[in-house]
Amino acid sequence: MKRIFLFVLTNLAVLFVINITLRILGVDRILNQSGAIDFNALLLMSLVIGFSGSIISLFMSKWSAKRMVGAEVITTPGNATEQWLLETVGRLAKSAGIGMPEVAIYDAPDVNAFATGWNRNDALVAVSTGLLRSMNRDEAEAVLGHEISHVANGDMVTLTLIQGVVNTFVVFFAKLIGIFVDSLLRRDSEERGPGLGSFIAEIAAQVVLGVLASMIVMWFSRHREFRADAGGAALAGRDKMIAALERLKINHEQVSLPSQMAASGISGGHGMSRLFMTHPPLDERIAALRAGR
Repeated sequence: MKRIFLFVLTNLAVLFVINITLRILGVDRILNQSGAIDFNALLLMSLVIGFSGSIISLFMSKWSAKRMVGAEVITTPGNATEQWLLETVGRLAKSAGIGMPEVAIYDAPDVNAFATGWNRNDALVAVSTGLLRSMNRDEAEAVLGHEISHVANGDMVTLTLIQGVVNTFVVFFAKLIGIFVDSLLRRDSEERGPGLGSFIAEIAAQVVLGVLASMIVMWFSRHREFRADAGGAALAGRDKMIAALERLKINHEQVSLPSQMAASGISGGHGMSRLFMTHPPLDERIAALRAGR
């Protein structure tokens, strides 16, 4: 979950910075230069902004992840656990045919791990202290295999492409909404060019459309989790992968979530909440592994 959350958060931040910078510099004024919308220029600008946001986020993914969660990269093992982590990640990475990722630990009570990085030979695999305390080594090995599979499958690159397309549509329609609102506010004015109303409407539309578009990214994330589970099973063993997911389920059930937050838990939600889940329900993932899917 953290891999997707950190990427989307960085992407949105970069997207807003690019948009605001272009607005301040007046680069997007060409869209209203003659009083009519140049759809070709608008689409081109949306493509540039949209893919710039996702590509910059991809290249920043390791850097931002380390800082957002406070992950400490293991350079020289300080204890037996760190030594085991390095050796296990190295063995799994070799089996998956990828370069040795950086291995990090971050302090958090939740049982979690994530992998990120701009390519399969320059990745980061990070695990929480909560995972190391709660799981035995077989279960932890399966989780590491799952994360290595994300890297080997190129999920971050595919996510970047999907996010770029999504960003393009968000920017395109947000700018159209901004121009439309601005035209209503300036109905009796001869002044041309976007004003404050356009800026506010565009940002508001971008937030709303961004939330709706995130459902596509979340769908991709859920779909890829099944493939990463299968990859983890192939690398570490199916029984270990199932045991790791069952351990996650037990740990989740031991945490008493308020009823209004239950839908946000790792085990999954119901109705509309499922559209914003980064991971499928654990029961579905366990069932898929047991069925050999």
